[in-house]
Amino acid sequence: MSPRGVATPDVRERLFAAAERIVERDGPGALTSRSVTTEAGCAKGLLHTHFAGLDEFVAELCLDRFARTAAKARALAELAGQGTVTGNLDAVARSLFDRGGPALSGLAMTRPSATARVREAMREGGPGFPAIQEAIAGYLEAERDLGRLPAAVDPHTVALAIVGTAHHLLMTDWPGAPDPRPAMHRLVGALVGG
Repeated sequence: MSPRGVATPDVRERLFAAAERIVERDGPGALTSRSVTTEAGCAKGLLHTHFAGLDEFVAELCLDRFARTAAKARALAELAGQGTVTGNLDAVARSLFDRGGPALSGLAMTRPSATARVREAMREGGPGFPAIQEAIAGYLEAERDLGRLPAAVDPHTVALAIVGTAHHLLMTDWPGAPDPRPAMHRLVGALVGG
C-alpha cells in the first residue's frame, strides 16, 4: 500500500485497472470504492480524492476504455494496404472485449447516473461506438480504393454491422457466457470475405 501523503503514480490507470480486475473476477456487484482501492493497493479515500463518487469513477472508466478502442480504430487508417483486411478489423473488434469489456458494459448499465454521464459525453463528441464505426468505415473505404475489398462492399454497412454486433455481444454477456471473440471473428470474415 502507498504510504499516506505520498503521491500515487498513474493513479487513474491504477484505479481503472483494479476496477476491471474486480468486475471481471467477481462481477459488477462487487465493485465498491473500498474494493477498488484495496485491489489497487492504495489509501481507502484515494478514489474519492480524484472522482466525485463511484458513479463518476465508473463513467470515467468506461469513457477511457472507449477512447482507447476509438484510438485503435483510428489507427486502422495507417494499416490500409498492410496485413489482411480481416486481421486488421478483427484486432479492433476484439479490442472491444479486452480488459473486461463485457463486464464493464454490464457495470455501466447497473449505475444509471454513470450511464447518463457516458451518454452526455458521447453527445458532446466523446469517443464511443459512433467514433469506432466511423473509423472502421474510413479504413474499409481506403482498402476498397486499394482493391483489397470488392467494390460491392459497402464500408458503412460493414462498419455498422461490426459495431452493432459488438454492442449486442457486450450488452448480452453474463458470467460464464461463451467467449464472444470467435463470433466476432466469424462475422468480420463473413462481411469482408476473409
